[in-house]
Amino acid sequence: MKVNEATWDRVLRVIVGLFILSLLFWVEGNSKYWGLIGLLPLITGLVGYCPAYSLFKFSTRKESQTSGS
Repeated sequence: MKVNEATWDRVLRVIVGLFILSLLFWVEGNSKYWGLIGLLPLITGLVGYCPAYSLFKFSTRKESQTSGS
């Protein structure tokens, strides 16, 4: 998997993912489990790879950036 997210994109995904996950603690009843959707942006932000970006051949990462490895 090639990194296809820029640093700003990754940071934004982690923040949004954590916010959505926080619904597990704030919402009552069974609807709180919708907060588990926050795992998607959180994981893609931490890994740096978005399958949807690959599907549409899109990337927010500039080619001159290194992948950190």
